[in-house]
Amino acid sequence: MISLHSQSSMLGRCGRFFATLILSSASLAAHDMWIEPTAFLPDAGKIIGLRLRVGQDLLGDPIPRDPALINQFISVDSSGPKPVVGRDGVDPAGLVRVAAPGLLIIGYRSNPSPIVLPAAKFNQYLKEEGLEAISDLRARQNQTGNDAREVFSRCAKSLVSSGIPTEAEADRALGFPLELVTLKNPYTLRAGEELPVSLTYEARPLPGALVVAMNRMNPAAKLTARTDKNGRVTFRLPESGMWLIKAVHMIPAAAGTNADWASFWASLTFELKSPATGAAAR
Repeated sequence: MISLHSQSSMLGRCGRFFATLILSSASLAAHDMWIEPTAFLPDAGKIIGLRLRVGQDLLGDPIPRDPALINQFISVDSSGPKPVVGRDGVDPAGLVRVAAPGLLIIGYRSNPSPIVLPAAKFNQYLKEEGLEAISDLRARQNQTGNDAREVFSRCAKSLVSSGIPTEAEADRALGFPLELVTLKNPYTLRAGEELPVSLTYEARPLPGALVVAMNRMNPAAKLTARTDKNGRVTFRLPESGMWLIKAVHMIPAAAGTNADWASFWASLTFELKSPATGAAAR
């Protein structure tokens, strides 16, 4: 006879299994993944939750903490990097204590995950994400009509600020394969001001890549730009509130990966202040 405790344990495992299946299906249909802290402007000493979201136009499903997916999950402040703690299977996927005033950088890097996409869906995704070079390569190799085997990795960051922000507090590279880094502290800016951003692949500037910025309140009004020869873009952010900046890079997959393509998805979230009363936007 199976005990009530064993039955409960089995049901719990089954529930997590089916939840994983549902999440995997959602991930196949969705593009972006981002970090959404429970507070972007917490007081020092507070503990904030770090929610992982996957979806489109800043409407996303939760990604509970899954150690099998996590390559790195860290927070970085003036004292250096620390691992982000959390309970497996739980949303928010991480918790972090804001130890002191200043800029806190959150980083999440996933392990590669495989996916197979039908040709039409893959071709549309290449178009949407500005990956024309891959479309051209598929055309030259007579693969446009072929389904695509892909391995994808997530490289998500979020910036949190406590206390009075200063320009000396800066975003920094965390060593992710594809990484967005703000070249100004966004918490020193207000709506209507410019934010320069760099994009690197394997720690080198990535030119010609499409970078997209969107605001939580009006995600359809996307800002887009291609990186210059130094891997940089500048956005004039017109609205206050939560912003997501994102980019995708794709390369032919390495031999032995059982895939045709490897993609890397970078994202960065932060909150922008409202313009000062009576102040003219630059």
